[in-house]
Amino acid sequence: MVDHNDLRKMFAESEAPNTLDAARIITKSRNRRRPRQIAAGAIGALAIAGIGVLVTPSLIGVNTGVTLISQGSGAASDSDSSVPAPEAFAQKRAPADRINLCTAPLSEVAPSFYGLQLDAEFPASAPADGGPITGTVRLTNTSTERVTGYTAASPAMTLSQGGVVLWHSNGPMIMSAVLVDLAPGESLEYTASVTPVSCSVEDDLAEGFPEGLPSVPAGEYQLSALIDFNADASMTQQETPELDLVSGPVSTITLQ
Repeated sequence: MVDHNDLRKMFAESEAPNTLDAARIITKSRNRRRPRQIAAGAIGALAIAGIGVLVTPSLIGVNTGVTLISQGSGAASDSDSSVPAPEAFAQKRAPADRINLCTAPLSEVAPSFYGLQLDAEFPASAPADGGPITGTVRLTNTSTERVTGYTAASPAMTLSQGGVVLWHSNGPMIMSAVLVDLAPGESLEYTASVTPVSCSVEDDLAEGFPEGLPSVPAGEYQLSALIDFNADASMTQQETPELDLVSGPVSTITLQ
């Protein structure tokens, strides 16, 4: 059995290239993290200032408690977001456009922690020809406190029937941050669209849905919207999430 003296002798006899320089490793690790920290800080500062910026999903950190009812809830960590604690990984959830997937049951989502609500306003009826349908989604502050932060440029839409997802917003995209500063009762609007076609599990494995998906037949369908809300740091505490999932009531549309 090798004792401590044997191990010390073995390391002493090893060649110099095998020697681990702890100070050098730590320095390199910090240098690799620094660009991510600077990028995240810059995005947050520009968004709060109301300056239009382009951000990608990788730059909008998902570092909050899960808000899907079926998965429970958790609290946000107040540690450095660039070096999350191990337990933080268990609290991450999918972004808004990956909550409802093709052929899956429509997710039941908990209300927004900050009292925000989305209401989809689309035409009562539209042609069942598979063409895009444009409407408006309103984000309203239903709480008694001012809410500040930012969201993506448009909510993730879902077309469903009988509680089953038929289509949802999809594909890679660069999102322009929208500043949110709402007093109680105030709202802002987004332009959104849905495509009345039917997607499959295989379609969700690609970066975006292929063209030519089959149109859904005439009938009554449900529309719902989700969006990720990034709260300002001034609003978040240890027990409150920075990234909130906002939902709202399901609306009905008739395709004919």
